[in-house]
This record gives sequence, C-alpha cells and structure tokens, in this order.
Amino acid sequence: MNKKVQFKRLGQVSYDQALALQKELYQKAIDIKLANRKNSTDHPTENTVLFCEHPHVYTLGRSGDANNLLINNEMLKEKGATFHEIGRGGDITYHGPGQLVAYPILDLDNFFTDIHKYLRFLEEAVILTLKDFGLDAGRIDGLTGVWLDYDENKRPRNPRKICAFGVKASRWVTMHGLALNVNTDLDYFNFIVPCGISDKAVTSMQRELDEAISMEIVENHLMRHLGELFEMEIV
Repeated sequence: MNKKVQFKRLGQVSYDQALALQKELYQKAIDIKLANRKNSTDHPTENTVLFCEHPHVYTLGRSGDANNLLINNEMLKEKGATFHEIGRGGDITYHGPGQLVAYPILDLDNFFTDIHKYLRFLEEAVILTLKDFGLDAGRIDGLTGVWLDYDENKRPRNPRKICAFGVKASRWVTMHGLALNVNTDLDYFNFIVPCGISDKAVTSMQRELDEAISMEIVENHLMRHLGELFEMEIV
C-alpha cells in the first residue's frame, strides 16, 4: 500500500494537455495492477494530484445532455472557448482562468475501495478549504457539488454552486475531479445549464468575499485538507 502522493502544479494548460497527462498516469497505474495480478507481483502504483487552470472550455460528461450547451460553434469561437465530450460522470460544466481544477489520479487500493467515500472526501476537502476563508459551504441532497446557502432550513435561501465534481474510476484508479470557482469569470456559465441544473445559481470565492483570492494559497489549503482526509504522505 503506497500512500505517497505527488502534487503537481501545472499552471494554465489546455484541456487536451491535462487530459493527456491524466490518461498517461491513469493507464500507468492500471498497467501496473494488471501486471501484478498476472505475475503475482506487488509493485506499488503511484498517486498524483494535478492542480491547474484551463483556458475557456466547456466539457460534457458521458451522462450529460448536449442541449445544455446553449451556444453554437460560431459563438464558442467568439467567446474564445472550446467544447469537449469526455468520459467522466456528470453533465456539462465550464472551466476557465481563475478556476482551480484538481485531478486526483489515485489508486484507491492504496487508501480505501469505496467510490462514495472517495467523492465525499473530495467534497469535504473543498468544504474545509472554503471554511478557512470564512465561507460556510455544504452539500444539497440529490445535487452534485459543493454549495453556499445549502441549508434548506434557513430563510431566505439562495443556493449557489461554488464547486463542481465529475470523476471516473476503473480498477479503483481515479481520474477527472473537481473545479472550484476562485476568481472565475462567471459570465461564461450563462452559456450552459451548469451540471444540468437550471434553477440554481453559480458563484465564486471572489464574488462571495468581494476580493481576488490567491490561487496558490487556495491550492495550499486544498492540498492540506486532501492530505489529512486521505491520510496521504505528500511528496
């Protein structure tokens, strides 16, 4: 069991570049596991978490509805955005500058083999990170993501999604991940039905705190909380 995890800060990279790196790391871990099974060996798999930002891009998950993209190819070009259909869970979402995207490529055999628990830990790491900045965030039953104004018992109530999730796993190896709106240009969400949810707003840390937030500081907080929850050995 290898709990060592390498966190890599990629900066701003194209969606295609980040996806190619994810696939490379993901396939490497799967190949090691298959070879171990075939040869009765026990070579350790590696764990990596990629932090990055993307240029403007919309991605549609395998269970999503393409009609939730509300603009055509010509308008995409005008907005300087691209569109990709990909193999993660979830519907459509937006990535862009000022948004912290985290892609954990983890072999859950090194931690725990429970996808539900894995997703809850990702959510909890974001909730704790937001708490560090004075934002009260949580979950809404039946809806993906991390939300502000999430408590249905509080009135008035205006639920706002601040972090989206979409993951894939095979042989307990994960890829894809989460997108936390830090200093994101929220206007780009006007051109989609975010995650297929039409009656809820989207927000960012910058909007809620009324100031730009250091991406590096947010990354550090998220890295720490992921490490503690998963009992990672960060390298």
